[in-house]
Amino acid sequence: MSDLDHVFVMTYGRSGSTLLMGILNSIPGWLLRGENRHAMRHLYDFHRSGMVEKARVDPVRAAQPTHPWFGIESFPEDVSLARIRDLAEATLLRPEPDTRVTGYKEIRWYDEDLPDYLAFLRQVFPGARFVLNTRDLADVAASNYWTHKDDPLGQVQAIEAKMLAAAEGLGDAVFRVHYDDYVADPEVLRGLFDWLSEDYDAERVRAVMATPHSRRGKHRG
Repeated sequence: MSDLDHVFVMTYGRSGSTLLMGILNSIPGWLLRGENRHAMRHLYDFHRSGMVEKARVDPVRAAQPTHPWFGIESFPEDVSLARIRDLAEATLLRPEPDTRVTGYKEIRWYDEDLPDYLAFLRQVFPGARFVLNTRDLADVAASNYWTHKDDPLGQVQAIEAKMLAAAEGLGDAVFRVHYDDYVADPEVLRGLFDWLSEDYDAERVRAVMATPHSRRGKHRG
């Protein structure tokens, strides 16, 4: 699995990301999974705990079996990252024999330490890239997913701002797309496909867009 490429879709609820996942999965050799309720965040917290405590203790003293943090001074960063990747690929991603590119789309990118979390994902999955999907925020906030929440528009505005700010630190490893643009004209996705070094097949993309995704009906394009 070491030669797999990884792509993650960053977005928020009701942004059209399930459709985008379908478009990307129409590329031969691609297998992006759906949401996992931020499961990788738990592994990030595990890894971060080990690294923070390792840096906090006196390594000489902590190496002694009489020390209350005995052994944490040798927390192996490289082993932790490798095993986290093994676990993620065996459980969340589950690539198939013909898979070239895997990853997932997630709507929960709102942690205060989002830049650090993204850096962790790039450690676990070297070379990982991110597709940042946005949508007209008034339409997002008006969906059933958000209307029962307090200040839905304010919430999605804050989440999008946080994602955009964190994405600035990704440089060329991130590409932004806007749902309203590619639904109106799928040809705007050619830029995304070029960035991914994949061939853009207009008929294949339109076929995906004609298929209902998530809880929404047929997408018009």
